[in-house]
Amino acid sequence: MAAKIASEYSSVRDVPLPDVLKPKAGGGGGEARGSATSSTAQDSSGAGGASSALVLRNADGQEERARPSSNALVVKQGLGGGVLALSGRRQPPKVPTPTWHAPWKLKSVVSGHLGWVRAIAFDPGNKWFVTGAADRTLKIWDLAKCSAGAAGGLKLTLTGHISTIRGIAVSDRTTYLFSCAEDKMVKCWDLEQNKVVRHYHGHLSGVYSLALHPTLDLLVTAGRDSVARVWDIRTARAVHVLAGHQNTVGSLLTNSVDPQIISGSNDCMIRLWDLAAGKTMATLTNHKKAVRSLAAHPREFSFVSAGADNIKKWQSRDGKFMKNLSGHNTIINALAVNEDGVLVSGGDNGSLHFWDYETGYSFQQMDTVVQPGSLDAEAGIYAMAFDMTGSRLVTCEADKTLKIWAEDPEASEESHPIDMKAWTKQCRQYKRY
Repeated sequence: MAAKIASEYSSVRDVPLPDVLKPKAGGGGGEARGSATSSTAQDSSGAGGASSALVLRNADGQEERARPSSNALVVKQGLGGGVLALSGRRQPPKVPTPTWHAPWKLKSVVSGHLGWVRAIAFDPGNKWFVTGAADRTLKIWDLAKCSAGAAGGLKLTLTGHISTIRGIAVSDRTTYLFSCAEDKMVKCWDLEQNKVVRHYHGHLSGVYSLALHPTLDLLVTAGRDSVARVWDIRTARAVHVLAGHQNTVGSLLTNSVDPQIISGSNDCMIRLWDLAAGKTMATLTNHKKAVRSLAAHPREFSFVSAGADNIKKWQSRDGKFMKNLSGHNTIINALAVNEDGVLVSGGDNGSLHFWDYETGYSFQQMDTVVQPGSLDAEAGIYAMAFDMTGSRLVTCEADKTLKIWAEDPEASEESHPIDMKAWTKQCRQYKRY
């Protein structure tokens, strides 16, 4: 601004003052300047506490009048009363106060799989959960026994896939369990008979993700063939083929209202789909690297996505970008959110970050412990999920184990306070997009 004014008025000896700073008739120059500045401050304060004010500086650079504000226009005067420069100043935005959450700690370790554990889903009744792994098996576990570290946690093992299992979903309205794998197969299991009762054929390559619609008898699957397929659960017929991605689709979300399907892909894009029309409602291109995980808040109408760049928060209805959650500097494979507003991200290097979902404050960081007998390199987290109460978190890991985490009951706000200094610094380092 100063350079622009100087170039425009280089031939003018004294630039005229703004109207609000002109001397009043019948008064001295110094008094006029003082009264003009004072009246400006009064006008600003009288206009409902506006955040802008005019500040007058003399030739020595000293302020004659300045009202505290977040935005201010500074007017520098020369000896002849002319304006030498105009400059603006802005205070940083107010930092939101995060909600306090208790830190989490490891409660038990569950062994049983013979390969990387890649998928998990909980029983709607919160009595058991099921996992799928690279050993091509589905295992059903007793949640209470596994949480307590007691023997007998494994209830059942289901076999039938011939490659790594990548996705699992449990129906809350039927006795069906759905699984997908890299063998291109999508299977429907009847848990009353413990056998496969239906297959869904159509994918041309490995199937990496699946999700059940919350209110309709529809199943959505996606994988390496770059499309998402919508199936009628009862007839096993394809309802829609959602094409548009240019690379592997590795994560899916479903909603009861539009957009009813959200997909994340290795083409760095997130697509919001209209289920009735089978068409894209919006395409989100903020990610610069592959989108590897999606998670929706159980109550708020928003969701988060993650990849190798960072975590991003979005509004569900229109896909409006809300904020970045930066600091987990690794490839993020898994996300989970509970009703208390705790967001957890799991990294390819075995790191766990716990966040306040509302503000994006990272209140805890830790590394998972590789179990004896496993290579140090096998410290990756591939999937995770909260139980139905949100009080227990299960992570699926590269050391072939499951780890169950819970809040520390002895923690308090006094023993584990919020680090406002670090949080303020973190807020100012956030990237806008």
